[in-house]
Amino acid sequence: MQGLARQTRPPAELVIAWMQDAPHADLPDPGCPVRHIHVPGDPMPLAAARNRAAEAAACELLVFLDVDCIPSPGLVEAYGTAAAGRAGLFLGEVLYLPDGAVGDGLDFDQLDALGRTHPSKPPVPAEGIRREPDHGECWGLSFALPKERYAAIGGMDEAFTGYGGEETDFAVRLGASGLDVYWTAKARAYHQHHPVSVPPLHQFESILRNAARFRERHGRWCMDYWLGQFRDAGLIAWDLDEPRIRVIRQPSAAEVAACRRGGETMFS
Repeated sequence: MQGLARQTRPPAELVIAWMQDAPHADLPDPGCPVRHIHVPGDPMPLAAARNRAAEAAACELLVFLDVDCIPSPGLVEAYGTAAAGRAGLFLGEVLYLPDGAVGDGLDFDQLDALGRTHPSKPPVPAEGIRREPDHGECWGLSFALPKERYAAIGGMDEAFTGYGGEETDFAVRLGASGLDVYWTAKARAYHQHHPVSVPPLHQFESILRNAARFRERHGRWCMDYWLGQFRDAGLIAWDLDEPRIRVIRQPSAAEVAACRRGGETMFS
């Protein structure tokens, strides 16, 4: 919200989709009207939260930003400029920050110096936009697209609950819709540091459930990297060419705890 208050082009509004009961008091002024939407559900209803926020938005262009991401001052303007001349889904660069990078205020020069790009992502253009032929590059941390196109695609599939799969499913349907994807210059965001679990054993059940739903819908597996690690740990019987996952055992509390990691820069 502090990042939104520093935008070169202020957003028309901020819609916050809460997936937990939380007080709305003592939040900073983002420089625009704010609306709060409560999205109940357990486990985390990520797909539903994005859909409820999109439905509530009053503007033609939607900009999605994860709660742990800080927008750079030019993010809103860059997305708006890119979307003004064409229909598409627009992706911005995300820099991952080390622990302690964010203090009481925002020093964007310092965030630029400390942030690191994700090793699997291509570089963004220095100016303008560049078409991305692989719709699978779509990620939920930061992206923008017209509200009507989000609705036409069907939004996120709310049958994906908890961790994993809903963004990959959305990317497949995005590609089928014919909407082009573009990397967008100067739409930078900063992913704040937080511990992660590698592999994410605390999300064991939801990963299996969502991977199975994706396989049933699209005829192939998603999150196969995590499934492979679960198999190697002796938790599941699974193969890339098989249509089913067989659970051998649940991860122990000690195994879940052992996967928890901090670190200088984490990619999640």
